Formats: sequence, structure tokens, C-alpha cells
Amino acid sequence: MHFDDRWYSWVTELAQDTPGPVDTAVRLWSDYGLGLFAVLMVLAWWRARRTGGARLAMALAAPLVVVAAFAVNDLFKSAVQEQRPCQTLHVLTVEACPPLGDWSFPSNHAAIAAAAAVAVLLGDRLLGAIAVPAALLMAASRVWIGAHYPHDVLVGLAVGAAVALVLTLLARRAGPLVDRLGQTRLRPLVAAR
Repeated sequence: MHFDDRWYSWVTELAQDTPGPVDTAVRLWSDYGLGLFAVLMVLAWWRARRTGGARLAMALAAPLVVVAAFAVNDLFKSAVQEQRPCQTLHVLTVEACPPLGDWSFPSNHAAIAAAAAVAVLLGDRLLGAIAVPAALLMAASRVWIGAHYPHDVLVGLAVGAAVALVLTLLARRAGPLVDRLGQTRLRPLVAAR
């Protein structure tokens, strides 16, 4: 039993009573929405090329930050080994329940989305204003489709955000190095002109 079993059941029941197109949209977002974060990271890099320095260093580090957040979250997930709620509560879900052994806690999707959102936000507030709500929607969608308990996505968001905050702020220190790269053959990657 988890403290949020009733909340999870309420959400999955609500999803069953929702018109099919809404469930389809949520499922598609849940399955493919992480692609938006890749696009936002590319846009953050493109925009940061005009500013150089710390902002560009953070943008260049964003994909590595996301990979690191995923790795930390996945280690946590492997250590805890919590079964999916759709396996333990036997409810109807929008998406097929993952097989036994595909652990639930914490949510990798939520961690990846949060890490990308924080990394983008720290380097580009405009793009961050898109990324942060998108990360929250990603987390909510994972509960809606039945793949995660609410606590899975909340902890996933926290892990991803914490890892991204630390690593992105560390990446900012590489600003002088990135500026020096502008003097090399890598100039097209690190400078707009």
C-alpha cells in the first residue's frame, strides 16, 4: 500500500471516463513528448551562440546534464525496485501496463523532462517558460496513462531538477573555455558570426 494509491486510482478512473481523443493526446504526449525537450535544447544552443560564455556553456552541457540525470534516476530506480501501480492495483489503464521488472519509482520520464527543463531555464528564460510547464505535463501524463504512482513522478521531477541544477551551474564555469573555442575551427558551433 502506498499513501497515494487512492489518488492514482482516481486519476486512472478519470482517464477511463474521458473521451478517447483526450486519452490519445495524453498517451501520445507521454510516449513522444520528450522530443520537445530535445528541440528546446537545440534552440537554447542556437540562441546562446549569440551570447557566448557561460550561457553557451550551459546550453552545450544540457544534453549531458539530461543523460546524467537519467543515469542517477535509473540507479535509484534499480535500487528501489518498486512494481508499477498497474501491476499491484490491477486497474484499467490508458496504456498497456509495462511488464514485471520494469520498475516504477522514480519516473525516468519525469526525471528527464525536469532535467531538460531546468537546464534550458537556467540558460534561456524564454525557452524555460515553455520547458517547465511541459515537464509538469509530462509527469502528469505518466500518472494519467497508468504507468506511475503520483509519488513516482514527483520524486522523478525532484531528482531530475536537482541533478540539472548542480551540473548546469557547474557548466557555467566553462564559459571562458567556450569563448576560447570560438577562436578555433569549432567557431560555427559556438559563435553566431
